Amino acid sequence: MSEINTVVDAHLVVDAYLAVWNRTDATSRREMVEDLWAEDGGYTDPLVTATGWEKIDQVIAHAQAQFTGMRFVRGAVFDAHHNIARFTWELVPTAGAEPLVVGFDVVALNADGRIQSVFGFLDKVPA
Repeated sequence: MSEINTVVDAHLVVDAYLAVWNRTDATSRREMVEDLWAEDGGYTDPLVTATGWEKIDQVIAHAQAQFTGMRFVRGAVFDAHHNIARFTWELVPTAGAEPLVVGFDVVALNADGRIQSVFGFLDKVPA
């Protein structure tokens, strides 16, 4: 990937990031993780911390198993500068439906334009 230095590029990375969370085929999901994240990249939210492609892929697979049939979509908030983007996302059962989970993530990219770190926050979770 080329160096990320514009908001347009950050939008593309965030869209690809959400696509990984929606990819249910294990082989293609793992390929997407390797394309998008730095090999030593990390993911941290209130429930888990994962470093490296294998662990990140496992976290995503676990979320998919827990929320079968649901999709991650970008929320209304998006902002980016330098190598950092922040955005909201929603986990929805169908397009246009009330989200089951709402979150806010911050993504930091390395010089190659790959995700180095993701810091996630959960704003709405099921009771």
